[in-house]
Amino acid sequence: MNVTELVKISIILLLVATGVALVSRRLRVPYVTGLVLAGLPITELLSYRIGLDPALVLNLFLPILIFEAGINTDVSRLRSTFKPIALLALPGAVISSGIIAVVLKLGLGLAWIPALLVGVILANTDTVSMIAVFKEIPVPSRLSTIVEGETLFNDAAALVSFNLISQVYSTGSITLLEGIQQLLFISLGGCVVGLVLGYLSIPVFARLDDPLSSLLLTVAIALGTFQVGQFLGVSGAVAVVVAGLIFGNLGLSRNTSASSRITLLSFWEYASFTVNTFIFLLIGLEINLATFWKTLPAVLLAVLAYQAGRILTVYPLLATVRWFDRPIPLRWQHLLFLGNIKGSLSMALALSLPIGLPGRDVLIALVFGSVLVSLVGQGLSLPWLVKRLKLSKFSATQQQVEELQAQLMTGKAAQDELDSLLKTGVLPKSVYEEMRSAYQVRVAGAEKSLRDLYNRRVDNSDSKNNDLSKLDAIRRRLLLAEKGVLSEALRKRILSEEIVQVRIQSIDEQLLQLDDD
Repeated sequence: MNVTELVKISIILLLVATGVALVSRRLRVPYVTGLVLAGLPITELLSYRIGLDPALVLNLFLPILIFEAGINTDVSRLRSTFKPIALLALPGAVISSGIIAVVLKLGLGLAWIPALLVGVILANTDTVSMIAVFKEIPVPSRLSTIVEGETLFNDAAALVSFNLISQVYSTGSITLLEGIQQLLFISLGGCVVGLVLGYLSIPVFARLDDPLSSLLLTVAIALGTFQVGQFLGVSGAVAVVVAGLIFGNLGLSRNTSASSRITLLSFWEYASFTVNTFIFLLIGLEINLATFWKTLPAVLLAVLAYQAGRILTVYPLLATVRWFDRPIPLRWQHLLFLGNIKGSLSMALALSLPIGLPGRDVLIALVFGSVLVSLVGQGLSLPWLVKRLKLSKFSATQQQVEELQAQLMTGKAAQDELDSLLKTGVLPKSVYEEMRSAYQVRVAGAEKSLRDLYNRRVDNSDSKNNDLSKLDAIRRRLLLAEKGVLSEALRKRILSEEIVQVRIQSIDEQLLQLDDD
């Protein structure tokens, strides 16, 4: 396929995506589900066969998606929900993969290696559809953080597991100890690569005054970190996750102008949206309906297998969270189970199955069919499910709190920008003082109103009123900050362990009493 034909096909796909966006909004169908359905008949209209290239997905699309998720993830939010995320993304993924493998081995007679590979592929979750629904229907921020965090780490865990099992297949055998050593090397090595490159990028980014040059740096970090990890034999996906978290939480917060931050974050949002658009269109192009109908019984068994794996991990694992963290409401668990949608990484891994693997074509068809059923069946029902579970508690009081928060945050940000303009000589002091006083009036009014609402919440702390959960979220961040300082003081031997443990226990008790945000 030459460049001219590639450009023509790209234009056709972009026009199709635009039409899907218009139709899906009118019919209230999830955008990604609409893309897959639209991609199914397009293949017949094109003169050349195009499809999902696993090398393109793993080396270009995946780093972009992971890095965008990383720079937009608040570490303080991630830390407050890390325990349920870790349960789902690590032991949850392993248990689910094992359950799927057992069902497929018994039901379809697969050998262990193919069954385990398909188990890892189908245990991976893609929450693009869920996040899109969350943008339209407000849900508690803790729930959305769990969903986003699970996907962030689940993608990396799936790649590590898939590569490890593929290595077992290629080498013939591997001992348990060797497997654990290899797993630790790949995972921890990826963390080290991400830490090094993430921290090295921060001083370079701080010296770049041009927003466009900053964009080029972030693209180089995202794609380069993945390639360096792969070259060193460690997990590139883990490396990109760590680098994205470091850059998003440290690089963007250090003397970065508001315009530069907006430009950078807007670029990555657009890049992620564009990549997802092409991926889900290509998924539709890749699926052959004739093959799908032939393998439908096996596909339905695979769907039952990954749903069984999900139900036997979500509910038991999250039931244990109450022993060491705030419990996860049952309605949230229902959504985490039923929102178990498959996507691009599952198909890319299926196409990456070893060439000599017995029954490789059947396994690919099995995964493709499962992804199609997942995206259409679960994707179409997801908005109805979120509304049915009544997860949103967006009351009038909460709306008032958020409006005041927005007023306070914008006023503070404008004051910071005015201070910067004064220091650089852009604004004369008389104009600066006049404009700053106007913002100060707005800030003072918002602060007073929020203080009154917060005091009312404290006075009624024994009631079951959940209207001010946003203020509980702020209080939770403050308590986590206190806990972090105490842990650091203990590490540096500034405070004794006895004093620190008593205070941390008190903070943990206060955290458990706060409403879910």
